[in-house]
Amino acid sequence: MENISVQEVRSRLAAGEKLNLVDVREPDENAAFNIGGILLPLGKIHSMQFDDIEDLKNDEIILYCRSGNRSLQACMFLEMTGFRNVKNLAGGMVEWNSSATD
Repeated sequence: MENISVQEVRSRLAAGEKLNLVDVREPDENAAFNIGGILLPLGKIHSMQFDDIEDLKNDEIILYCRSGNRSLQACMFLEMTGFRNVKNLAGGMVEWNSSATD
């Protein structure tokens, strides 16, 4: 597991790259603001309910949450279950929103 910066994700999206983004926040957080990731709350990951991303086990997956803590937990858990290329969006949506004006 490694961290990926908001700047790198923004650059890759701006270049038109298709990224596998997974939002591990709760549905209300996702509804308020999201960057287009699949909604898969951390609780579902912990209870092994991640069929929606099972076919991405060998692909890069970028997980994000509000601040980067829940997504870090999700990354570690997914790695333990066989996912090979998970990345944590450092700073999460807090960093995403604060860097929008930079």
